[in-house]
Amino acid sequence: MIDWFAFLQVFVAAIIAATIVVTFYAVGLRLLVRSGHAPVVAPAEFTDAIAVISEKERRRAAKAAAKAAKKSPLTVGQKRFALVGAYAAFSVSGLAVLGGLLLILFNH
Repeated sequence: MIDWFAFLQVFVAAIIAATIVVTFYAVGLRLLVRSGHAPVVAPAEFTDAIAVISEKERRRAAKAAAKAAKKSPLTVGQKRFALVGAYAAFSVSGLAVLGGLLLILFNH
């Protein structure tokens, strides 16, 4: 016999948790960029990679990010506030993941 109510509870909890994690991570990235700390990923070599950026492209992206950071209309205080907000949003996202893991591990 399938407990459909328990299935519905797990489904709703998963949807809510996924929404929280993705939303706060996206907000964190947005605030990180607004604070002038755009993440630039170093080139990676994978055996089955579809697209790998070259060192030249990575330098160009880093230069564009630095140029965009200089053009930012935000004051130093606003940038600092955005950076703190980004770290807070990443923390909420991480805590949601950690909370889910703790529920899985210790709620049996």
